[in-house]
Amino acid sequence: MEKSVKIIENFVSWQGEGPDSGRRMIILRFKTCNKKCPWCDTSVKMRITAEAPHLLSDIQQSIYLAQAGIMITGGEPTVDRHYGECLSLLNDLVYPLANVESNGYRLSKLIDEVDPNKPVHYIYSPKIFDDDDYDTALDLSSKFVKNPNVFFKLVYDGSKIMDEFMLQLDEIFSIQSSSQFLNSQKVWVMPEGTSGANLIMNSGKVFDICEQYNFNFSSRNHIIYGFV
Repeated sequence: MEKSVKIIENFVSWQGEGPDSGRRMIILRFKTCNKKCPWCDTSVKMRITAEAPHLLSDIQQSIYLAQAGIMITGGEPTVDRHYGECLSLLNDLVYPLANVESNGYRLSKLIDEVDPNKPVHYIYSPKIFDDDDYDTALDLSSKFVKNPNVFFKLVYDGSKIMDEFMLQLDEIFSIQSSSQFLNSQKVWVMPEGTSGANLIMNSGKVFDICEQYNFNFSSRNHIIYGFV
């Protein structure tokens, strides 16, 4: 039987955030997430859109025709009900580049099980709302900091807990890094907001934090320009 995955979106667009912003991508969106972030820009879409099966052979054909990479997102691609299908997308398809956007839930396991020869960028985007989230994010950050295929993508809201996390993340890089440039190669910080106006309003404090720690600023082009 031919392999398929159950997703709520499958279309050609561009990556809107992070280190591969502007790259042509086929967006493959899973439905379920283990978090309920108050500023999530896809929560309504995930709630009202039904899953449908998509053949891997059809996705492969789209990759060739569009000359595009794949962006696997959600939701959270590494939750239990999506994990096997996410792994299949990464290991069974041929692509110029894949992005996996994850809050870190089972990201370590996924990295271990994906073919290391595959051109995958793992975009770790921790969601930090309480002490447990904070401790988990620090543990995973310490694990991911030296992995050349893991990039950090953070929504900065100016909260005390995010200020403390930024400080500690910088410390992790300082302790573990053998390169003074590693911060700027690995970390992208984004403003909070679900509209272009909100993003612009919140960008000033993000530029300040990026300047303080030598992080990269990421716009959220899909929200600003409405292409996703």
